[in-house]
Order: sequence, then structure tokens, then C-alpha cells
Amino acid sequence: MYPKGNLFIPASHGQLEAILKEPAGEAKGVGLVCHPHPLGGGTMHNKVVFRAAAGLIDAGLITLRFNFRGVGASTGEHNEIEGGMEDVRDALGYLAETYPGQPITLAGFSFGARTGMAVGMNDDRVVRLISIGTPVDKYGDFDFLTQVRKPMLFVHGDRDEFGAIENLRALFDRVAANTDAALVVFENCGHFFDDDLNELRDVIRDWTERQILQS
Repeated sequence: MYPKGNLFIPASHGQLEAILKEPAGEAKGVGLVCHPHPLGGGTMHNKVVFRAAAGLIDAGLITLRFNFRGVGASTGEHNEIEGGMEDVRDALGYLAETYPGQPITLAGFSFGARTGMAVGMNDDRVVRLISIGTPVDKYGDFDFLTQVRKPMLFVHGDRDEFGAIENLRALFDRVAANTDAALVVFENCGHFFDDDLNELRDVIRDWTERQILQS
């Protein structure tokens, strides 16, 4: 049984269950992490989401992870990408209201990457993006990322079941032509980073720290 969230945030359909954690030292901004597909068992407690959030906290960010609608104690019913994007907007709204003026780093894993990147790229409160396990083969409409003009990190396994590495590299090359983008590929690694979770956390921490110093 997963632990309950430590807060509920307002949503268009009621509320989103969430967990908010603060860094040990002075906060350098805020972070948001979006989880994988709800119908595939995705929750804010997913091990990749947990490690991604930990990496942002390590980098000094107050970090929120939440359950999409219909998951855990979040109200509403799953509504694919459209509903997921609405939930991301609500989560960003909560962070912006609670921590006004603080720069937001938005990370998403799998379904969370598809919904989170689509919202975050056009939200001025979001200053950088992290796409983990980008499911380029599951969702064939990632061309929108070529319009990103914010620093962006891709983290991917070379044996990802939902995004062949050659397809991800082709997308990355197009994104990197227009913005400051980085790609970290884990070898012999599938979609869920089973043997690379600690390294995933480190990669996210290190990249975020560098971006904060450059901002």
C-alpha cells in the first residue's frame, strides 16, 4: 500500500493528490514531476518518478509530484493526453501561486513526458524541461518539441520498449538545432531504468545544478 500524499491541490475536476518535499538547504526554485500512464499502473510513487524528484530536490528545488486524475486519491477519470495536460496545468498553477516568481523545472516520465512537455514548453513560468523515457514510438506526435526554446534534457535507455533509440536521437537532433538541449543515454537499459535508478537521479541533479548556475 502506497503512502498517502501530504497535500491536495485544486483541480478542474476536484483535487489532485500530491507530495511536496523541500531541499535541506536554501531553495533555488521549484520542480514538478509527472508520472507515467495511469492505465499502465503509473502513479507518483513510480520508482523513476521518485528518483527524478529526488534529483531535483538534491539540486535545491522544492519539488511536487502528483497523481493524475483517477489515480490514488485524485478525483476525476482518466482522459488520456487532454486530461493529463489539464492536470499538469493545475499542478503548475498551484506551484506558481504558492511560490510566486520562483522558476519551475518540469520533468516527466513516459506519459508524463508527453503531457508535461506539451504544457511546460509554452508556460513562461517553466524555465527548463526534462523528458525521461520519451515514448516516441507510442505517441507519434512529438514534433511539437521542435518548437521548444528552453533548456531541455532527454534521458533515455538504449533498449527502451516505447521509444527506439534511433528515433529518439532523430527527435533530439531536431530539438537541439533550436535550443540548448542535452541527451543522456543509458546502455543496456529499458524504459523503466531498472538497474540505473541511482544514476538517473544523479544525471538529473547534475544537469539541473548546471542550469541553475547558468541562469
